[in-house]
Amino acid sequence: MKIGIIVEGSYPYVSGGVASWTHTIINQMPEHEFEIIAITPRQLGAEAYRYDVPDNVTGITNLPLNMHRDVTKKKPSLTKEEEQVLLDWLLFRTTDSRALHLFANKSGSSDCFFSSKLFWNIVQRSYEEEEQTGSFINYFWMWRGMYAPVMELLQYPFPKVDIVHTASTGYAGLVGAAMKDQQHIPYIVTEHGIYSREREEEILQAKWIPDYYKHRWVQFYHHLSRQAYQQADDVITLFERNSHLQHELGAPSEKLSIIPNGIHYDRLSQLEKEEVSPLLRIGAIVRVVPIKDIKTMINAAKIMAEAHLPFEMIIMGPLDEEKEYADECQQLVKQYRLEEYVFFVGKVNIMEYLPRFDLCLLTSISEGQPLAVLEGMAAGIPWVTTDVGSCHELLNGASDDRYGPAGFVVPPVHPSKIAEACQWFFDHPNEMIKFGENGQKRVQTYYQVQQFISQYRNLYERREMQYGGHRI
Repeated sequence: MKIGIIVEGSYPYVSGGVASWTHTIINQMPEHEFEIIAITPRQLGAEAYRYDVPDNVTGITNLPLNMHRDVTKKKPSLTKEEEQVLLDWLLFRTTDSRALHLFANKSGSSDCFFSSKLFWNIVQRSYEEEEQTGSFINYFWMWRGMYAPVMELLQYPFPKVDIVHTASTGYAGLVGAAMKDQQHIPYIVTEHGIYSREREEEILQAKWIPDYYKHRWVQFYHHLSRQAYQQADDVITLFERNSHLQHELGAPSEKLSIIPNGIHYDRLSQLEKEEVSPLLRIGAIVRVVPIKDIKTMINAAKIMAEAHLPFEMIIMGPLDEEKEYADECQQLVKQYRLEEYVFFVGKVNIMEYLPRFDLCLLTSISEGQPLAVLEGMAAGIPWVTTDVGSCHELLNGASDDRYGPAGFVVPPVHPSKIAEACQWFFDHPNEMIKFGENGQKRVQTYYQVQQFISQYRNLYERREMQYGGHRI
């Protein structure tokens, strides 16, 4: 079977939770072939890979969002009915899959479409309906910037596969929906975080988007998500809270299911801890990027240092994904004179570092089901995390969970609460050990890699048979 996995801003160019999840699925299913379609902000080559690509990956297609292919210019050839289908889709009124076909085959080249009277009239109508008062020309170019990636993506000749599986909605979900229609194959969506909600948060905070355009951009990403939900055969997420959100945002309840992440429990649980230290040894397995809010972690370290808590904080993760932010974080450490407490060690083998830690931290402002937390729990380490994604469920268990707490969950962007939790662990060393044991037992029962791989393997085979047999 050949499985197409579509990722956005992730594998194989960016490390992190979604990329690790993708790499694990490929490695754990050597009996299948995989085609990777990687959507990125700009063109990337093999020199940018962060992973050694497994042998069962038959191809990697990079689709940059700034793509503008040199194709023969072709004018739109649409009937009045087809124009109405496109109008309703562009104005977010429907998720009619015919619009995807029309963009791909009958709307003409992007240059011709955006220069057409049809597009001008659609933008004019939207401008009036939204009661915009700013520059119409600026509004027109905002529309063009919004839909240019859509047209370029939909007109790309996608590789042939037996199943298409996207690791998010958004642009990846749009391509997945188009491939399902074009190739008549099963389509599976797995959301780690809720894509449209994450984009909404980013847009509302963005300074480069004028306030009077933000509502349309938010609607646009919710529209892409609804399209993916409607076209998919299965809409999967990692935990119950996200599944409820997917339903609220338009996913049909009969398509929803939950498949938690899984990690290699055996090798992590067998790590031997180093000898007890007079310091509270804190680890953070994290990409140094704004959504992980490393600055809150550093501010918590400042509070602990001022309280004379003996500790060291090791931040493990790549420093080059958003270099400006990483530089700001390192400068903040110097500004607070925390050089003897906080250390950035870059991307490392966590198996070598986990045995030395008493406690781990996660201060993200958005998460799905973080693999780093599962890995630390498997090694018997308690956590302090922000209350994002599934962190509360991981540390405290679901409703039927028989294990105790594995750490503390605190509000995002709240360094004093993080510092308080770390102080509590330092003051209660026996409870710290017990919390670590609770988490280890929870991972052993619910979050092992063979469990989630078995669920996806069975789903692939069941869906492929429903759609009519095997390519291989």
